[in-house]
Order: sequence, then C-alpha cells, then structure tokens
Amino acid sequence: MAVGDVVLGANQYGKAEVRLVRVTRDTPVHEIEDLTVTTQLRGDFAACHTTGDNAHVVATDTQKNTVYAFAKRFGVGSPERFLLRLGRHFVDGFDQVTGGRLAADVHAWDRIAVDGEPHDHAFVRTGRETRRAVVQLDGDDVHVISGFTGATVLKSTGSEFWGFPRDAHTTLAETKDRVLATSVTAWWRWADADVDFEVRYPVVRDLLLSTFAQVHSLALQHTIFAMGRAVLEACDDVAEVRLSCPNKHHFLVDLEPFGLENPNEVFYAADRPYGLIEAAVHREGDPPVPHVWASVPGFV
Repeated sequence: MAVGDVVLGANQYGKAEVRLVRVTRDTPVHEIEDLTVTTQLRGDFAACHTTGDNAHVVATDTQKNTVYAFAKRFGVGSPERFLLRLGRHFVDGFDQVTGGRLAADVHAWDRIAVDGEPHDHAFVRTGRETRRAVVQLDGDDVHVISGFTGATVLKSTGSEFWGFPRDAHTTLAETKDRVLATSVTAWWRWADADVDFEVRYPVVRDLLLSTFAQVHSLALQHTIFAMGRAVLEACDDVAEVRLSCPNKHHFLVDLEPFGLENPNEVFYAADRPYGLIEAAVHREGDPPVPHVWASVPGFV
C-alpha cells in the first residue's frame, strides 16, 4: 500500500506562562496587577519544522520580552485589551505571522487592612476565582473570550434531584432538598472586540453567580443553562456562553447509630468522584464558532 508524502499540519508556538507583575506607583497608593500570560503565533513557519530554517521564527524569548515591555510602555488594564495589543503587534509587525492565540490568567490581590484602613502598598492574595481571557487572531478576524475559573459556590437549599431512570445499578435516592455546590468555570465569547472589558466583565460574572443563587434548581444541568440564558438575555454584546461545573457532592451523614436525627444539617463533602456537567448556550440562529474554542482550557 503506497503511503503519500508526509506534510506538516496545523501548528503554533510561543512562550507559555510568562509571569508578569506590574506595580503602578505614580501615587503613594500603589496598584498591583499580577498575570500569567501565554503567547502562541501561527503563520509561515513550515521551513523551521521541515528543514530547520529559523528565518521566520519570532523567538519565544522575544515574545516574553514583548510582554514585559508592553506592560511598562502601555500598562496592563483589562487582560483582554492587553492581549489584543500584543496580538496586533505580532500580526502587524511580522509579515510571516498571520494569527495566534494569546491567553492570560489574572491573580487577584486585596489590600491588607491596618487599623480598619486599606494599606497603601501591602497586599494579600485572595481566595477568589481566577479571571481568564483568550484572544484568537486570524489576520483581521479577531475573537475575544473572557471568563473565570475556580468560583466555588454553594446553596444550602433550593435544589432538587429526582425523576431520573433507575436500573439494577442505581442506588442514589431522590431528593427534594439537597445541598448544591460546584466550582464554576465560565467562558463567554464577545460579539466583537469593541467592548469596555473592565466595565462589562463584572456584569457578566455577577449575572452568572446571582442566577446560580436565585434559580430553584432541578438539576445542575438546569442551573447552568439558566445561568447562560440569563447572560444572553441581558447582554447583547455576548454571543455565546460555556460552562463547566463539577458537582461537589454533599452526602447526608447517617447519625441514627448515635441516636441523632439529621434533618439536612450534617454532611460529608466528597471531593471525588464527581459529576462533571458542561454546556454551551447560544441564541437560536446564532450558532457557536467551534474553532475558536478548540484551545480554550477547561471546556471543549
């Protein structure tokens, strides 16, 4: 059986997980921005792979240095705008670069309180969720995705799970009142890049979390669809929402051997195994853009 020539397929390269801390100290009250940035470029890089010719290769070290230089020259601001600026620099500045994927995680810090007042230049790392951003460029075609991961949320009531099929292997009891807990990974694709990300990001984030709190849940699937729908109904500038939510199970502890009742008060929090619930939510007639999500972590 004849075998055809071996050819290079899709490829990209760059500098992963560049640790960037930018301190703004133009007043006595300092500001701190802490990001992990990844840059990956696409374009005319075949010769490097097939013959070892590096003439078109923008070194990953150069990409790293550009991250730091741009943080100094332009500041950081929203991670989305920072990545867009970096991406346009590489696409516009190098003929062989036709596009790329740029991503950032934002690590939040709060000011340490001293005598009830926030300190000017001392900070403590928070336990909040991690804000994330991904920018995909293909020539003039730009897609911006925002999101967060690690938002651990819990409802002590207002959640049910019943009516599921039963067979010889089903032991789970139906319930009309249970603890619902998850760690939300959420992504949303903006309709275009002309967005005030610093203003709009907290709006979407708060809508997702407030919907989790308010909806009377009949399943975690029911909840995450409601979360995505709430965003799309309220935000014309969001085109699509994707959610990945592990079900952090809380099992009622049997206290009868100790002569005690347990009316949904004492639970065993199991870390694994867990149900993993994922869904994409978009408007009818406005289909998702699958290739944009191919390299977004946490959801495929």
